[in-house]
Amino acid sequence: MNIRLETAKDYSEVENLTRESFWNVYRPGCTEHYVLNQYRTSPDFIPELDFVMEEDNKIIGHVMFSKAELVLDDGSHKQSWTFGPISIHPNYKRKGYGLKLLQFALERARELGIGFICMEGNIEFYKHAGFDLASKFKIHYHNEPRDADVPYFLAQELIPGWLKSNGIVEATYCPPKGYFVADEHPEAFEAYEAMFPKKEKLRLPGQLGYEEKL
Repeated sequence: MNIRLETAKDYSEVENLTRESFWNVYRPGCTEHYVLNQYRTSPDFIPELDFVMEEDNKIIGHVMFSKAELVLDDGSHKQSWTFGPISIHPNYKRKGYGLKLLQFALERARELGIGFICMEGNIEFYKHAGFDLASKFKIHYHNEPRDADVPYFLAQELIPGWLKSNGIVEATYCPPKGYFVADEHPEAFEAYEAMFPKKEKLRLPGQLGYEEKL
């Protein structure tokens, strides 16, 4: 197993990997590969934390990090960070590769001085990488009630005491705008998606909004 920085020659392979990894997971089809495609030119993108994982000289995993923002109650803004999409090829899922890739990337982020990470995901997986509910840090999700323990909104203080040292007692997290690019520009996304081999889009249990659409 080898983990290294992504290079321009990897872009197409990584986008295909991301598409395979997320297809029909959170919605029929997926958009994560387009987010990645567009995000590499965003000022929020952190190229020093853009990693691929290889096994037998084949790329089987990828993760990228980006800048985000915390808005304090007085209206001031503080720098924060997030990561994702994190992708593992379907043939290698549930074998520990995702956790190894994430732990490697988080350690590199810590070395770069990144002190606080927010993200959206499954606590049952991400707790193994040190994440907990963001509400325990008094960090609120931008579109949920402030008093809610949002089960999918997670956080980790990579550098102990970082929040306190930056004067952050309570704040609201604002995710990077680039994460919503497919919804904001549907025609551009459809044109991009048309370049890939056709795959069947399915409505499956566990997807966002599945119960409401039955």
